[in-house]
Amino acid sequence: MLHSWDLSPKEAIALQRRLASMVELKPLPEPINLVGGADVGYSLHDNMAVAAVATYAFPSLEFNEIAYFNAKVSYPYIPGLLSFREVPLILHAFQRLRKEPEVLLCDGQGVAHPRRSGLASHLGLWLNLPAVGCAKTRLVGSHGQVGPRRGQFRSLMYRGERVGVVLRTRTNVKPLYISAGHLADLVTSRKLVERCCLKTRMPEPIRRAHLEVQRAVRCRKE
Repeated sequence: MLHSWDLSPKEAIALQRRLASMVELKPLPEPINLVGGADVGYSLHDNMAVAAVATYAFPSLEFNEIAYFNAKVSYPYIPGLLSFREVPLILHAFQRLRKEPEVLLCDGQGVAHPRRSGLASHLGLWLNLPAVGCAKTRLVGSHGQVGPRRGQFRSLMYRGERVGVVLRTRTNVKPLYISAGHLADLVTSRKLVERCCLKTRMPEPIRRAHLEVQRAVRCRKE
C-alpha cells in the first residue's frame, strides 16, 4: 500500500510532491507484448463512476480483454488532484484482469503536472508498472505549433524543463499531450503511443476503455 486515500486536498498536494521524488524515468521495457489502457466515466445523476482497463496484444493491437469496476465517487473534482478521484477505481479494475499488461496508457497526465505527479505517475507508482500519460488537453507548460501531419510533435516545456511532447496522432486532428508517468521516458512513450493509434486520435487501448465506460454510464441512466 503506497499511502492512505483518506486525505484532505492540502495533504494530497503534499503527498504528490513526495511521490514525484519516487518517479523513475527510463526507457520502456522491450519487448512489449501486452499494452493496457485505462479510463473512468461518471454517472452524474447518481454520483457513480465506472473505471475500465482494456488490454491489447502488441504490436498487432488485437483486443485481449477488459475489466471494470464501479463505485460511488468518493473524492471531489479538484484541478491537479484528479488521480485521487480516479486511481482507486482504476486499481480495482486492474486487479480484475486475467493477465496484467507490461505498460499502461492513461487518459491523463504523467509528469506534465504542476507537481510532476499526474494520474499516470500515481498509477505507475501504485502498480510498480510502466505508465504513460496521454491527455487530450494541456495542464501545464507551453509549446510551439505542431505540424499538421501524423507523427509530427513539439516539446512541451514547463519551468525550463521538457515535461512532455505534443504529438499529432492523426493528420489534421488535434494533438495529444504525452508525458512519461513512471518507469517510462518521453522518447519510448511517444513511439508507443503513436504505434497504438490506428485510425483515431486516441491510442486503441484507451479508446476501447473510454467507449466501454461511456456505454456503462449510459446503461445506468436507462
